[in-house]
Amino acid sequence: MIDLKQIQALTQILKENDLSLLELSSGEDKIKLERKPAAAVFAPPAPAVPAAPAGKAVPAAPQPGFREVKSPMVGVFYAASSPDSGPFVKEGSRVKKGDVLCIIEAMKLMNEVNAEQDGKIMEVCVQNGDVVEYGQTLFKYV
Repeated sequence: MIDLKQIQALTQILKENDLSLLELSSGEDKIKLERKPAAAVFAPPAPAVPAAPAGKAVPAAPQPGFREVKSPMVGVFYAASSPDSGPFVKEGSRVKKGDVLCIIEAMKLMNEVNAEQDGKIMEVCVQNGDVVEYGQTLFKYV
């Protein structure tokens, strides 16, 4: 029989290796642990430039900052659910919180990257099939 300490150890392995599913069986004992896919990492918009002291030139006001959707893991970027399907989003697409933006395949597992906020996609920064790094910018949006 599997005890609580073994389950805690397996849960730690799941976290440390960024796995979303772990199934184990030994004789009649079976256990299945599953985690939700990691959410997208969002970078805050660029901070405003403070005003210059009196008598100094004031720098031009910055353009409104784009927010970035960054890859939550290393893997292969897929813009669509299958080769025959259209992309989840493209430049100009409006998204709602929770919408699927892309899929990152890592260790044969498909992990959806979802929008954490409503917005409009201004730039898709990677190509379908590209290998992406953790923290790499996938999309820019406003």
